Amino acid sequence: MSAEPLEIYLEEQDLGRSLREDVRVGLTADAKWLPPKWFYDARGSELFEEITRLPEYYPTRAERAVLAERAADIAELTGAKTLIELGSGSSEKTRLLLDAFTRRGGLGTFVPLDVSVSALRQSTEQIAQDYPGLRVRGIVGDFTRQLDRLPTGGRRLVVFLGGTIGNLMPAERAGFLRAMRDALEAGDRLLIGTDLVKDPGVVVPAYDDAAGVTAEFNRNVLRVVNRELGADFEPEAFTHVALWDAEREWIEMRLRAQRPMRVRVLDLDVDFAAGEELRTEISAKFRPEGIAAELAAAGFTGERFWTDPDGLFGVTLARAD
Repeated sequence: MSAEPLEIYLEEQDLGRSLREDVRVGLTADAKWLPPKWFYDARGSELFEEITRLPEYYPTRAERAVLAERAADIAELTGAKTLIELGSGSSEKTRLLLDAFTRRGGLGTFVPLDVSVSALRQSTEQIAQDYPGLRVRGIVGDFTRQLDRLPTGGRRLVVFLGGTIGNLMPAERAGFLRAMRDALEAGDRLLIGTDLVKDPGVVVPAYDDAAGVTAEFNRNVLRVVNRELGADFEPEAFTHVALWDAEREWIEMRLRAQRPMRVRVLDLDVDFAAGEELRTEISAKFRPEGIAAELAAAGFTGERFWTDPDGLFGVTLARAD
């Protein structure tokens, strides 16, 4: 069985408009910033895949360990008829769930949502080939804006893995979870992966590896802005910085200007002082009671919380009230 034609709710012009808006707002702010979603062009996605295999980068391995151990439990507890994945990428870890649901029986439809048409087309065709009894319905959209496009009916399980929720600011996170609840019906489930608070000596190297792959990934956002908006950033003139914020319990990735410079982008002249930093990502780390409280505030009840054997990463199964 082949995958169904992609449902496209996010066009190239939408992405271009969004990038221009983010660049204009972020680079004219008192403390400059760019959102992390612009890391992920084809090169950025390759670099991130490389990061997930680095010895310092524990989140992918730890989350995969949880899913490998608990996939059968998730299938049994939810009995889902439709599995929806937000920010699906290659859907590699989701295959552990698809295998478990296939063994149990009853799952009819898989719905991956991602911003990348090419990545989604490739992954949906492969999954349709590997799981011939499954209806595969890919949606091109932004999980912060297109949750109202998710298919309705049946018993649904929405999967949001990778600790991606930690890239949202607290107010954005609360808004996303409320929108997620509004898109679901009572009894539907949400499976969400969250990196856990731990010794900064473990966290920081995961975002500042010895081989410099994360530094290259971080600078890639400047290359994206150069290519898409005709800017003249010099990526190599920025140093990669990863800092642990103990009060907020998150890691910040920044790019630090090595010297004074002026960058032309859109119709702006953006000045950087020597040592000035541009924030490109936050990655919040969670405590079990914290994620439970955030889910409850949005209208979910936590049903299960699992971690890997080392307690590095958490996976929560929650029910929409």
